[in-house]
Amino acid sequence: QVQLVESGGGFVQPGGSLTLSCAASGSRFITANMAWYRQAPGKQREFVAEITRGGSVNYTDPAKGRFTISRDNAKNMVFLQLESLKPDDTAVYYCNVRGVMATLVPFDSWGQGTQVTVSS
Repeated sequence: QVQLVESGGGFVQPGGSLTLSCAASGSRFITANMAWYRQAPGKQREFVAEITRGGSVNYTDPAKGRFTISRDNAKNMVFLQLESLKPDDTAVYYCNVRGVMATLVPFDSWGQGTQVTVSS
């Protein structure tokens, strides 16, 4: 099993910035795609951004130009830099990591979520 722990959420005013981090740990594994999702109150969880092991990135339209996803393969970490935050960005942000264990068993893990609140 691969466990994920997110950090970096908090309260920020509109226009502010935050950087979210997610660390993967567990038995020997290799991460493939790492992604961030979010779930606003009363809404379904939605995709935000993803990054492949090779560094290719994909963003949802609301995230383009404001959010930046990056990863550190050596540390099994993924980051999401949030800039120009808006009240609509308020949500619980979840880290998702897919890969394969050393036993060649694939995994698809989720973190517990970190709250981001944007308000004046």
